[in-house]
Amino acid sequence: MTNSPWPAISLGAAHARLTGPGAPFEIEEVLVRGQMLRVWKHAPATAAEVFAAARAFGPREFLVLGDERVTHDGFARAVLALAAHLRACGLQKGDRVALVMRNLPEWPVVFMAGLLAGAIMVPLNAWWTGTELAYGILDSGARFVFADAERLSRLADLPPCVGRIFVTRAANPPPGVTVLEDVIGAPASWPGLPDGTMPDVPLSPEDDATIFYTSGTTGAPKGALGTHRSATTNIFAAPFSVARNAIRNGNPVPDPAAMPPRIALLAVPFFHVIGSLSVMLPTMAAGGKLVLMHRFDAEAALGLIERERVTMTGGVPAIMLTLLEHPRLGDFDLSSLTLATYGGAPPPPDLPARIVAAFPNAVTGHGWGMTETSATCTTHSGRDYHNRPDSCGPVLPVGRLKVMVEDREAEPGEVGALWAFGPNVAKGYWNRPEATAAAFQDGWVKTGDLASIDAEGFCTIVDRATDMVIRGGANIYCIEVENVLSRHPAVAEAALVGLPHPQLGEVPAAMVQARGPVSEAVLQEFVGQYLAAYKVPVRILISPDALPRNAGGKLVRRELARAFVS
Repeated sequence: MTNSPWPAISLGAAHARLTGPGAPFEIEEVLVRGQMLRVWKHAPATAAEVFAAARAFGPREFLVLGDERVTHDGFARAVLALAAHLRACGLQKGDRVALVMRNLPEWPVVFMAGLLAGAIMVPLNAWWTGTELAYGILDSGARFVFADAERLSRLADLPPCVGRIFVTRAANPPPGVTVLEDVIGAPASWPGLPDGTMPDVPLSPEDDATIFYTSGTTGAPKGALGTHRSATTNIFAAPFSVARNAIRNGNPVPDPAAMPPRIALLAVPFFHVIGSLSVMLPTMAAGGKLVLMHRFDAEAALGLIERERVTMTGGVPAIMLTLLEHPRLGDFDLSSLTLATYGGAPPPPDLPARIVAAFPNAVTGHGWGMTETSATCTTHSGRDYHNRPDSCGPVLPVGRLKVMVEDREAEPGEVGALWAFGPNVAKGYWNRPEATAAAFQDGWVKTGDLASIDAEGFCTIVDRATDMVIRGGANIYCIEVENVLSRHPAVAEAALVGLPHPQLGEVPAAMVQARGPVSEAVLQEFVGQYLAAYKVPVRILISPDALPRNAGGKLVRRELARAFVS
C-alpha cells in the first residue's frame, strides 16, 4: 500500500477508471424492454457462458461435501448428461423446473442442467412444509420436480401440472419417481460420464431463467422472475469490489489470473439468491471451490475453514455473529480466511471490527440486495466499510439507486423510499400483474426499504418501511435502536418490534440474544444514554438463544412479537 492519503481516488473516479473503454470492468449500454441498461461488457450473460467458463477448469475441485469431492470436469459431465435427459423427457424452453433440496452436490447440477436445457428454474425453500412447497410448485406451474428424499416425503399431494418427479439420495424411492442416480450416477461416478455436448437450445441474456420466491415474512410468497443476465450480473460484483478497494488504497488493479482460486464455505442455502447467485455462480465461473454443509453448524463450519483452507465465507450477518460467539473460536486455525462477506439483513455496526479481531487476515465485506434484485445491488468492503460501518455501500456501476420522498427524488442524506434499477432487477412477479404494477415501474423496483444516499453515493438502509415502529406519530427506525443495543458488551444481537398500545398506536419492544448476564433495566438505561426517551424499548426480553430468522437470514418479526404475548 502506498503512503498517500486515503482514499487515493474518489468513488466516482474509481468507477470511471474501472468501467471505461478497455478497462477490466468495461460497461456498455443495451436496450432491454424499452429501457437502456448498463451491463458488464465482458461478463457471462447467460448460463451457457457461465458453464463454458467453468468447464475450462476441468481437474480443479468444485464441490466438497464431507468426503465427497467433485471436480469441475465431473460436474460438467453430470450437467450435460442431465440436460440431455431433460430434453429427451420432453422439456421445452420456458418450462418450469422446481428444485427442492438441501445443500447437496446434486443441487447445482440440476440448476445448471435445467438452465442449459432452456428451463426456468424454480429453487424452492427447503425449509418449507409440504403445503408451502405445493404452493410454490402450483404457483410456478412446474412440470418437473427435483427433490431429495426428505423433501419428497413432504410432497404427498402434488399439483396436476407436475409431469415428472426426480429424487436423489432416497433409500426406498416411491413408485413412479425417477431416481436421479439412475440418470447421472452418484457424485463419485460423474467423472466417468460421457463428455457430452451442449443442448441445441439457443439462450439469450434476456430469456427468462429463474423464479425465486420472496421470503414471505408478510403475506404469500411471490415469485420474482429473473432473466439469464439478471442471474449472472453478480459474477462481476466481488472482483469489481476488490479492484475498487485496491485503487481507492492507491494500489494497482489486481490481476485476476494471478489470484489463487476462491475456496468458499457455503453457509447459506443454495435456494436463496445469496447462495446461488452471489456465491455459487461467481465461484463456478472463476474456477473456485464450494465447501457445502447440510445445515449450518458453527463448530462444524470452523472445522471446515481449517480443513479446507477456506478463503471466503459469510452469507448473512447471523452466520458471522454465530461464528464469533462460538466458545471454541480460538481453537481453530482460521488464517486462510481472507474475506468475510454478508448481506440479506442489516449487520451491527461493530461487526467488521469484531471480524478483523477474530480473523486477522480477513477483509470484511457487506452489501445490500433482495430477491427482486437477484441478490447484490451494492458492495461495501475494506476501508470504505470500516469508515462507513452503517452504510451498505455504493450501487454497482451497472445499476442505479434513488431515494423517493413522495413524488420527488430526495436530496443527499434525506431519508425516503429506496428504488433500484439495473440488469439484475427482476422483470416482475410471476403471474402477479397487480403486484408487479405496484412494485415495478419503468425498470425500477420499489424495494420497500427506507434509505438515504449521501453526496458521494454511499447508501444507508434505515429500515424496512413495513417494520418501522410509529409511536404516537413519531417514527422509530428499528435498526437505530438495534444498533445501540448491540453496542452493549452483554448483547450479541438485538431486534425491535412494535407492540400495540391503546393511546400511542404502538410502542417499541426488543428481544436480545445475550452473551452474558444483563437485566432489562440496565439495557433500557443504556439505550436512554444514546437515544430519545420515546425510542427506548418499553420491554426487553433477554435470551441466550439466537433470534428467529428465515432462510434468507432476515429477522422474522412476527415470531418476535408473539414472544411478548405468550
